[in-house]
Amino acid sequence: MSNMVPYDRNSWLVRPFGPLDMFDDLLAPSSTALHSIGFKMDVEDTGDAYAIYAQLAGVSKEDIDVELNEGTLTIAVEHHESDEHKAKNWLQKESSEWKATRAVYLKDASVEGLSAKLENGVLTVNVPKQPEKVNVTKVVID
Repeated sequence: MSNMVPYDRNSWLVRPFGPLDMFDDLLAPSSTALHSIGFKMDVEDTGDAYAIYAQLAGVSKEDIDVELNEGTLTIAVEHHESDEHKAKNWLQKESSEWKATRAVYLKDASVEGLSAKLENGVLTVNVPKQPEKVNVTKVVID
Protein backbone atom coordinates (compact mmCIF):
# COMPACT_ATOMS: atom_id res chain seq x y z
CA MET A 1 0.00 0.00 0.00
CA SER A 2 2.95 2.32 0.51
CA ASN A 3 3.50 2.60 -3.24
CA MET A 4 0.00 3.99 -3.90
CA VAL A 5 -0.34 7.65 -4.83
CA PRO A 6 -3.65 9.41 -4.15
CA TYR A 7 -5.50 10.60 -7.23
CA ASP A 8 -5.60 14.40 -7.54
CA ARG A 9 -7.97 15.72 -10.21
CA ASN A 10 -6.12 19.03 -10.52
CA SER A 11 -2.56 17.74 -10.37
CA TRP A 12 -0.33 19.67 -12.79
CA LEU A 13 2.52 17.25 -12.08
CA VAL A 14 0.70 14.31 -13.62
CA ARG A 15 -0.58 16.31 -16.60
CA PRO A 16 1.72 19.26 -17.31
CA PHE A 17 -0.79 20.86 -19.71
CA GLY A 18 -3.54 21.13 -17.12
CA PRO A 19 -6.65 19.12 -16.38
CA LEU A 20 -8.04 17.19 -19.31
CA ASP A 21 -11.63 16.45 -18.34
CA MET A 22 -12.20 14.04 -21.19
CA PHE A 23 -9.54 11.71 -19.68
CA ASP A 24 -10.46 12.16 -16.02
CA ASP A 25 -13.18 9.49 -16.18
CA LEU A 26 -10.66 7.00 -17.49
CA LEU A 27 -8.18 7.72 -14.70
CA ALA A 28 -10.58 8.07 -11.78
CA PRO A 29 -11.84 5.05 -9.85
CA SER A 30 -15.31 4.14 -11.03
CA SER A 31 -18.28 2.47 -9.43
CA THR A 32 -18.15 -0.26 -12.08
CA ALA A 33 -14.65 -1.35 -11.07
CA LEU A 34 -16.14 -4.12 -8.93
CA HIS A 35 -17.63 -5.78 -12.01
CA SER A 36 -14.23 -5.99 -13.68
CA ILE A 37 -12.64 -7.83 -10.72
CA GLY A 38 -15.62 -9.89 -9.62
CA PHE A 39 -17.83 -10.09 -6.57
CA LYS A 40 -16.77 -10.10 -2.93
CA MET A 41 -16.14 -13.52 -1.42
CA ASP A 42 -15.19 -14.61 2.12
CA VAL A 43 -13.83 -18.06 3.03
CA GLU A 44 -14.06 -19.35 6.61
CA ASP A 45 -12.44 -22.46 8.06
CA THR A 46 -15.00 -23.79 10.56
CA GLY A 47 -12.86 -26.74 11.71
CA ASP A 48 -14.52 -29.69 9.98
CA ALA A 49 -15.67 -27.74 6.90
CA TYR A 50 -15.23 -24.57 4.88
CA ALA A 51 -17.91 -21.90 4.59
CA ILE A 52 -17.75 -19.66 1.54
CA TYR A 53 -19.85 -16.49 1.43
CA ALA A 54 -20.28 -14.70 -1.93
CA GLN A 55 -22.06 -11.35 -2.07
CA LEU A 56 -24.38 -11.57 -5.07
CA ALA A 57 -27.11 -8.96 -4.55
CA GLY A 58 -29.66 -8.88 -7.35
CA VAL A 59 -28.56 -12.21 -8.83
CA SER A 60 -30.98 -15.15 -9.14
CA LYS A 61 -29.87 -18.71 -8.45
CA GLU A 62 -30.38 -19.59 -12.13
CA ASP A 63 -27.50 -17.20 -12.97
CA ILE A 64 -25.02 -18.95 -10.62
CA ASP A 65 -22.87 -22.00 -11.33
CA VAL A 66 -20.96 -23.63 -8.44
CA GLU A 67 -18.57 -26.53 -8.94
CA LEU A 68 -15.82 -28.31 -7.03
CA ASN A 69 -13.10 -29.84 -9.20
CA GLU A 70 -10.01 -31.46 -7.60
CA GLY A 71 -10.12 -29.13 -4.61
CA THR A 72 -10.87 -25.94 -6.52
CA LEU A 73 -14.25 -24.42 -5.74
CA THR A 74 -15.41 -22.17 -8.58
CA ILE A 75 -18.35 -19.77 -8.45
CA ALA A 76 -19.35 -18.36 -11.84
CA VAL A 77 -22.06 -15.73 -12.25
CA GLU A 78 -23.66 -14.47 -15.44
CA HIS A 79 -26.15 -11.74 -14.51
CA HIS A 80 -28.69 -10.86 -17.21
CA GLU A 81 -31.35 -8.17 -17.28
CA SER A 82 -34.87 -9.10 -18.23
CA ASP A 83 -36.33 -7.92 -21.54
CA GLU A 84 -38.80 -5.85 -19.52
CA HIS A 85 -35.91 -3.86 -17.97
CA LYS A 86 -34.22 -3.38 -21.35
CA ALA A 87 -37.38 -1.95 -22.94
CA LYS A 88 -37.86 0.85 -20.39
CA ASN A 89 -36.93 4.46 -21.09
CA TRP A 90 -34.23 4.99 -18.45
CA LEU A 91 -33.10 8.48 -17.42
CA GLN A 92 -30.23 7.00 -15.42
CA LYS A 93 -29.23 3.35 -15.23
CA GLU A 94 -26.32 2.07 -13.16
CA SER A 95 -27.12 -1.64 -13.18
CA SER A 96 -25.95 -3.74 -16.08
CA GLU A 97 -25.35 -7.22 -17.40
CA TRP A 98 -22.09 -8.74 -16.22
CA LYS A 99 -20.09 -11.94 -15.81
CA ALA A 100 -17.64 -12.85 -13.06
CA THR A 101 -15.84 -15.95 -11.85
CA ARG A 102 -14.04 -16.48 -8.55
CA ALA A 103 -12.22 -19.60 -7.39
CA VAL A 104 -10.53 -20.79 -4.22
CA TYR A 105 -8.35 -23.86 -3.68
CA LEU A 106 -9.37 -26.03 -0.71
CA LYS A 107 -6.82 -28.85 -0.55
CA ASP A 108 -8.82 -31.15 1.72
CA ALA A 109 -12.31 -30.49 0.31
CA SER A 110 -14.72 -33.40 0.14
CA VAL A 111 -17.20 -33.83 -2.70
CA GLU A 112 -19.64 -35.58 -0.37
CA GLY A 113 -22.01 -33.37 1.60
CA LEU A 114 -21.60 -30.17 -0.42
CA SER A 115 -24.44 -27.70 0.02
CA ALA A 116 -25.26 -24.20 -1.20
CA LYS A 117 -28.04 -21.71 -0.60
CA LEU A 118 -28.81 -18.20 -1.81
CA GLU A 119 -30.48 -15.99 0.76
CA ASN A 120 -30.75 -12.17 0.96
CA GLY A 121 -28.16 -11.69 -1.80
CA VAL A 122 -25.52 -13.91 -0.15
CA LEU A 123 -24.57 -17.29 -1.59
CA THR A 124 -23.36 -19.62 1.17
CA VAL A 125 -21.48 -22.76 0.12
CA ASN A 126 -20.57 -25.37 2.76
CA VAL A 127 -17.72 -27.69 1.82
CA PRO A 128 -16.93 -30.52 4.26
CA LYS A 129 -13.30 -31.50 4.82
CA GLN A 130 -11.94 -34.99 4.25
CA PRO A 131 -9.03 -36.53 6.13
CA GLU A 132 -5.83 -35.35 4.52
CA LYS A 133 -4.15 -38.07 2.45
CA VAL A 134 -0.41 -38.54 2.59
CA ASN A 135 0.91 -38.51 -0.98
CA VAL A 136 4.51 -39.33 -0.07
CA THR A 137 5.78 -42.81 -0.80
CA LYS A 138 9.16 -43.90 0.49
CA VAL A 139 11.26 -45.53 -2.24
CA VAL A 140 13.86 -48.10 -1.25
CA ILE A 141 17.12 -47.79 -3.16
CA ASP A 142 18.60 -51.11 -4.39
